[in-house]
Amino acid sequence: MALIRQVDAACVSVAQLAVATEETFLVHRDAEIITSFPGLSVLSGARVLAEIGDDCERFANARAMKAYASAAPVTRACGRSHVVVARTVKNQRLASAGHMWAFAALGTQAPRAHYDRWRAGGERHTAARRSCGSASSGRGSRVAC
Repeated sequence: MALIRQVDAACVSVAQLAVATEETFLVHRDAEIITSFPGLSVLSGARVLAEIGDDCERFANARAMKAYASAAPVTRACGRSHVVVARTVKNQRLASAGHMWAFAALGTQAPRAHYDRWRAGGERHTAARRSCGSASSGRGSRVAC
């Protein structure tokens, strides 16, 4: 019984935190812009804003923000060798939010068309979904700046 009460208390705390997060996010000056992106709800928009911050000068351009979010690949070249790999050092919370954002965005027309083009080109689901997330995070760098 004690364990059930602890789980219930944790569930109530999570619900209260979600309400407080929504209320705080919705009064932010960029909330309307952020939630206008396909796939971003109030809670996921709050997570993205919390991880990126609201300082317009923090990232010099979309490429810098993509690198921070691990959406930009790393290219290693030496002589005739040229390798493109995924970033291993990243903001994991932002990468997770970006993954969820890209997946949720597939329910809307433009991101779905982008995904379908990649799939028709022979890419696997993961690469096509990652491309949607990369495109979305690039647009997100221009929020209210």
